[in-house]
Amino acid sequence: MNKKVLPALILVLSVLLVIAGCGSGNAGNNTENKESAGATVGPTAKATAEATSGASTVEYTPIDQLKDKYDIIIVGAGGAGMTAALEAKANGKNPVIFEKMPVAGGNTTKSSSGMNASQTKFQQEQGIKDSNDLFYEETLKGGHGTNDKKMLRFFVDNSASAIDWLDSIGIRLNNLTITGGMNEKRTHRPEDGSAIGGYLVKGLVKNVREQGIPLFVNADVKELTQADGKVNGVKVLFNQTDEKTIASDAVIVTTGGFGANKEMIEEVRPDLKGYVTTNQAGSTGDGIKMILSVGGTTVDMDQIQVHPTVQQEKSYLIGEAVRGEGAILVAQDGKRFVNELDTRDNVTAAINALTEKSAYLVFDSGVKSRAKAIQQYEKMGFVKTADTIEALAKEINVPADQLKATLGTWNSSVKNKKDAEFGRTTGMDNDLSAAPYYAIKIGPGIHYTMGGVKINTNTEVLNKEGKAIPGLFAAGEVTGGLHGQNRIGGNSVAEIIIFGRQAGIKAAESVKAQ
Repeated sequence: MNKKVLPALILVLSVLLVIAGCGSGNAGNNTENKESAGATVGPTAKATAEATSGASTVEYTPIDQLKDKYDIIIVGAGGAGMTAALEAKANGKNPVIFEKMPVAGGNTTKSSSGMNASQTKFQQEQGIKDSNDLFYEETLKGGHGTNDKKMLRFFVDNSASAIDWLDSIGIRLNNLTITGGMNEKRTHRPEDGSAIGGYLVKGLVKNVREQGIPLFVNADVKELTQADGKVNGVKVLFNQTDEKTIASDAVIVTTGGFGANKEMIEEVRPDLKGYVTTNQAGSTGDGIKMILSVGGTTVDMDQIQVHPTVQQEKSYLIGEAVRGEGAILVAQDGKRFVNELDTRDNVTAAINALTEKSAYLVFDSGVKSRAKAIQQYEKMGFVKTADTIEALAKEINVPADQLKATLGTWNSSVKNKKDAEFGRTTGMDNDLSAAPYYAIKIGPGIHYTMGGVKINTNTEVLNKEGKAIPGLFAAGEVTGGLHGQNRIGGNSVAEIIIFGRQAGIKAAESVKAQ
């Protein structure tokens, strides 16, 4: 593909996924957002989308290049799947990626805030003192002590090397911010502070193409095949019509969670019926179902994260980086009501306790300049703006005197580095005094499914007896256990890269050993 076209392509694909994420069906709804069955494409495997900037075409691997066997099959072309493919290729194996959607990227495209990692070179360069142990303890606390501790230890200890690996392939995350439940700036973003999702997907797709890894879209894997207890391939439906059985020495499942599958959500959490979801339409739990059918088991399936700041009409996530850069939350009475950077479950509970079950993110031009994702929120029509606090209050129908008093109190808290009202200690580097002022109306939405299939630190899928199923690996949101009862913002992107790498490496090792 012409390299000049690629950046525009990724923008187009991002828009396509946003649109898909607002729908329902086999793929699901929306979270930081997930997949759905897309339009059928022709034998040249082209996915075309319209955007305000015009139309572009992405070319994936044409169906006539499909082989009967590959060393490693990767199911799902999100961040974990493409990362696994790159590591498998680097370890001398011949991988293939099958993606059921018409475009690559999955929920990764919708990721906003960044990627958490500790003891990184970028932290050191910026004088940020951090440690893997602190990252471990804060994540364990955030998960209410229920995280799989072996998985979590591997996760934090391999986070810095994951940042280095991304940097080595041209994906630099050297802009640091903070997310709820964390006490250090360890959320790594693109250099310009923009949302991580599109940038990460663009970089991974570019590397997959450069490495000559075949990536088939509209390739809906329906079943894992087995022989003598070993997973040895998949049955995949191409373009919704043509089913083929493809053999392999190992399979890596990276299909994401089930946040867009209303039926699965309601089965394990009937209290979440009717919630919007930020997940892209393809996040329907397919991988979980396939793995269960070959003897896998699940963990924490009822642990479903509701994100506190979701634009309700379009089910679109407003990333945590907005609060991390200094925004506050106010209720309809114009008052703050919570520590905005408490853990997601606590902030969600505080919003749900309000009569309206909604609130406003309020911020100034300084926050807007530091959190580049706000530009996208503006384009989508989510942002109210005014030159003064009083005018903004009128825009969002809250008492002007109270909103002005709230910001005055907050700005004093920032100056004194002490939030006497709610004990907030992070995201207080800058006050909210730089006009113009902005507000986004938000409410809670289904965002992430912490539960999934059980794996070990080698990413081998385990059966009910705790033994590895030969030939089967998994990584990303399709797995469970790492996050416990509550996921920290920025940890999902870290998970897909850290365990995606491990899956590619370990699957390649298993093939070599055969």
